[in-house]
Amino acid sequence: MPRLPLPVAASKAPPQICFLVLLALGLSWTGAAEPANPVGSDWPGLTVHAEPKALSPDAVVEPWPRFLGPHDNGVSRETRILTNWPESGPPKVWEVRKGSGYTSPSIAGGVLVLFHRAGDHEQADGLHPETGRRFWSHRYPVEYRDRYGYNDGPRASPVIDGDRVYLLGVASALHCLDLATGRVLWKRDLQAEYRVPQNFFGAGPSPLVWKDLLILNLGGKTTRGEDLCVAALDKHTGDFVWGVPGPWGASYASPVAVPLRGKERILVFAGGESRPPDGGLLCIDPADGAVDFRFPWRSDKYESVNASTPVAAGSNRVFISECYSRGGVLLEIGEDGQPQPLWTARDFGMHWSTPLLVDGRLYGYQGRNEPDAFLACLDAATGKELWRDSLEWDVKVKDPRGRERTFRWGMFRGSLLQVDQAFLALGELGTLALLDLKPEGVAVRSRVDLFHARETWSLPALHRGLLYVAQHSPDLLDDTPPRLICYDLRAD
Repeated sequence: MPRLPLPVAASKAPPQICFLVLLALGLSWTGAAEPANPVGSDWPGLTVHAEPKALSPDAVVEPWPRFLGPHDNGVSRETRILTNWPESGPPKVWEVRKGSGYTSPSIAGGVLVLFHRAGDHEQADGLHPETGRRFWSHRYPVEYRDRYGYNDGPRASPVIDGDRVYLLGVASALHCLDLATGRVLWKRDLQAEYRVPQNFFGAGPSPLVWKDLLILNLGGKTTRGEDLCVAALDKHTGDFVWGVPGPWGASYASPVAVPLRGKERILVFAGGESRPPDGGLLCIDPADGAVDFRFPWRSDKYESVNASTPVAAGSNRVFISECYSRGGVLLEIGEDGQPQPLWTARDFGMHWSTPLLVDGRLYGYQGRNEPDAFLACLDAATGKELWRDSLEWDVKVKDPRGRERTFRWGMFRGSLLQVDQAFLALGELGTLALLDLKPEGVAVRSRVDLFHARETWSLPALHRGLLYVAQHSPDLLDDTPPRLICYDLRAD
């Protein structure tokens, strides 16, 4: 049976209030209470390397409350980011050993939430973002085993909203915790209640917070046995509010809220395990769950997934993609609310990452597997490919016996984060690069191998000039176990 690299889900939330005004007033953007222990405690596996630089007084900073950041598009508005790296790369601040899982941390309200699996339990840890010291920990048992032999930990990253954090485990256990203390406020066993299947890799899409609703690409069934593709719960209580019927099931792409033709809509790129495979884009009115349209877009291969988050391209256009056979498509939403494809691009299909839209250009990592991956730039208006680059190089390393070996290395299927007029790229084998991306081509400004580990499939998180990178598998050279590592990107 072919191996399917696990996609990573992204989490979405409604537009944020002006955090800069709140910071100027000395308030937390989330309104969350300070942790009961404002310093935190050392905990097993934590290694502190150095204190970070002082944050520049004129630096713009933002929280990172969900997978793709505060704007749900892989873009940070932080400034004063270090772009002149030493040869060894950005300095480490701290690191902590973690369990299995493919999540990224979320940071807001003075708390970093790390969600992973430790033994036979899924575990959330509330950490001090600058020191890695722990405020609280919450764990619960889980029995999931990945049938393809991949990671057994959670796929969906934490979602912080105000003074709460929402966790969706790999076996569809949903928890709402108090951000300051880790106390359980409510929980739901979605697998038991809605007969949610394991699908290829367990539950993956992170919830979306929209006003008072928590919206999930559920992929289960009602008590009457009817297919239930999307569900909206009361975010305060977990009670069911509305549902969207349909057989498309849960994908590995998280819902996102976007304005389309002046109306706020929820986009769900759905599609679970089915024979024949089906799925596509749902456009939903979040007020009542009414569906504006369903646009089928799914590979005809049984072992395939929809995993890349939809990208809003202006007020009436949406880009979606998959990497197994169909590639990408740009949809224009007409005055009647219905989609029409403007162009398709078979060779611009994202696997688990989400492309960036910058100045009318789409930048993203195409490819289903390492050998066929490359970074490409498309004109968003026409779909014309402007360039592609594999970004490969030779690397010399010493094995555990001290022998020097040469490997062909590269970014392969990477993740992109735009910040401070530059682009951070994290390759799936642990390479971090600072890129200049332009319609004319790509230039590498800095590059360093943070580690040599497969399955580096999570977008880094950036908060107050610190970058958080998750290593999900042991290092290929020295067998260093999975870690979350904090790097100092603060410029003087």
